[in-house]
Amino acid sequence: MGDIGIALDLGTSGFRGQAVELPADGSEGRVIATAITARHPLPGANVMDHLHFAIQMGLELSQRVVIHTVNQVIEQLDVPREAITRLAICGNPIQLSLFEGIEIRDLAYAGKTRQETLGYEPPKREAKALPARDIPNLDIPSEAKVYIPPAVRHEIGADALAMMIKADILERDEIALVTDYGTNAEMALKIGQEIFIGDILTGSAAAGPALEGQTIAGGMLAAPGAISDVVYEGDAFRLYILNDEMKNRPGNLVDLATGEVLEEGELKAKGITGTGTIALVHEAMKAGLIRLPEILTPDRTLHLGGKLVFSETDLAEAGKAIGAVRAGHITLASEAGIHPDDIGAAYMAGASGTYVDALKVHWLGMTPSSVANVYQIGNTSLALAQDVVREPQRIWELEEIAQSLRAAHCMFAESETFKKVYVLELSYWTEGMPWEMYQQFLKTYGLPQLDVNQHQPQVTKMVERDIADFGYRGLQVVSEIGSILNVCFDGCTGCRVCVYECPEDALRLVNRGPRGDRWFDIEIQSADCLGLGCLRCQTTCPENVFHWTESLAAWSSLDQAAFPDPSEGEEVVYKE
Repeated sequence: MGDIGIALDLGTSGFRGQAVELPADGSEGRVIATAITARHPLPGANVMDHLHFAIQMGLELSQRVVIHTVNQVIEQLDVPREAITRLAICGNPIQLSLFEGIEIRDLAYAGKTRQETLGYEPPKREAKALPARDIPNLDIPSEAKVYIPPAVRHEIGADALAMMIKADILERDEIALVTDYGTNAEMALKIGQEIFIGDILTGSAAAGPALEGQTIAGGMLAAPGAISDVVYEGDAFRLYILNDEMKNRPGNLVDLATGEVLEEGELKAKGITGTGTIALVHEAMKAGLIRLPEILTPDRTLHLGGKLVFSETDLAEAGKAIGAVRAGHITLASEAGIHPDDIGAAYMAGASGTYVDALKVHWLGMTPSSVANVYQIGNTSLALAQDVVREPQRIWELEEIAQSLRAAHCMFAESETFKKVYVLELSYWTEGMPWEMYQQFLKTYGLPQLDVNQHQPQVTKMVERDIADFGYRGLQVVSEIGSILNVCFDGCTGCRVCVYECPEDALRLVNRGPRGDRWFDIEIQSADCLGLGCLRCQTTCPENVFHWTESLAAWSSLDQAAFPDPSEGEEVVYKE
C-alpha cells in the first residue's frame, strides 16, 4: 500500500473519517474504509455546550479529548500509520478551533468591546497547511501535512463553505437555500446583489440534537439498525431500517398504538434516528395519532415494537427542532428583504438531509413552502475534506473563494425576528397553537404569511447515502469514544440518585472502599454526558455534594497521551 490520506468531518453530533489511497501518479485513488463515531466526545448535545465546556474546563483539555477521538477514528480505519502523509478536516469554526487548539472565546462572546474587556485577539481562521507535529497528541507521522480549510468569517465556517460549494449555489442565478439538517442547522441563502448588500446570508438555528436522533427515547445517530423512515401501510406503519451499507430496508409492520408487530421485516430496529423521528411525526400527524401537542393513543405513547417508544416529551423535542429550522428560514428571508416564496430551490445537506423523505420534511415546514425543486446532496463537509486530501492545492482555492465572498451572518440569538417566530413555533408544537393564530401573529409582526396550500416540489436525490463511497473495506462504527472520569465527592452516601436521574445513562457508582468502609467514586462517560446543558446529577443530589464543574476539573490531571479505561472497584453498582 502506498501513501494514504485521511479525510475527517468533525460534526457536532459525531466524527466521520475516511482513508483514501494517494497514488504516486496523481490519479484518483480508491477510498479504503470509513469510520464514524456514535456521538461527539465532549459533554453536551450542541456546539454551545461544547464551547461552554471548553471555556469552563480549558482549551487544552478540550483539544485532548477531541484529538483522542480523532485517533480512535483513524485507528478504526485500520491503515498503516506510517503510510499516512495527509489529513484534511472540515467542520464548523468551533470544532476546527478545538482541533487546532486556537482561541475560541471570540465564538462565544460577540462584539469588539467584550473581546477587548476579556483581553484576547480573535485568531485568523484562514486556510492552513500544518505539519502534524503542530497538533499535540495527533497520532500520525509528525511530518504528515494537516490541511484546515478557511472560514468566510468567524461565524461562517468551513462546513458552511462546503455546503455552498457542493450545492453549487454560488454559480446559480436563482434564489437558493441550502441547509445542513443537523444539530446546528447551518443554512445559507443565495439571494443576489440586486436584493441584498451581499450575495450570501448565513445563519445557524441550533435546532438541537433531535434532528440527529439524540435526546429522543431510543434515539441514535444514522448507523446500521436505525429506523430512518416510517411509512403508513394499510392500517399500520412500516418501519424502514438502515442496513450495514446504510441503505433503507423494510423492518417490521407495527401498530403504533399498541406496538403489536403485524408482520416481520428484514431487519430489527436498534433505535430511531433523526430522519425516522421526522417521518414518524409526519405519518402520525396525518393518520390522526398526533394532535399537537398530544399523542392520541391510550397511554399517550407511540410504540415502535419491543421497548422502543416515542413519548409526548419526544414529540416536544422534535417540534423544537423542526420549528427552529422553519424560524431560521423565515428569519433569513426577512433579513434579506424577500418573501420566503421567492426562494426557488432548496438543498438538503448532512446525514439527516440525505436519508429523510424530503416530501415529509416539506409538509412539516422545514423547506420553504413554495420551492419548486429540492435537492438532497449528502455529507458536504466530508466530501470537501476528501477533495482537499486528494488535491491539497484546493485548500488555497478555497481561501480565494472565502476571501471573495461578500457574505453576511445573521446571529439568530440576537435577531428579534427569529425570537418572535421561534416563540410561535414553540407555541404551535408544544402548546397546540392553531395554525390560523400562528398566521395572525406573523401578520401582526409585519412578517409574510406562509403558504398553507402547499404544492409538492420536484425532489432530486443526488446521492443514495450521505457518504457516497464507504470504501472497499466498508463502514465501521466507533461506539466507545471520549474518556471516563473517576471522581470522589466528600459526603457522598452512595444513594445513586445521580445515577438514576441521568437521562443519558452516563454515570455509574463504584464502591472503592474495603469491606465495611464504604466510599464511592462516580464514573462519568464524557461522550454520553449532556454537560452544562443538563446538570441533573448536580441539582438532584440530596446531599448537595455533587459539583459537576469541580469534578471535571480533575481531567486536567489525566495523562496527555491517553485516557483511562474504567477502573475496577470492589463493588460496581449500575443503574437499575
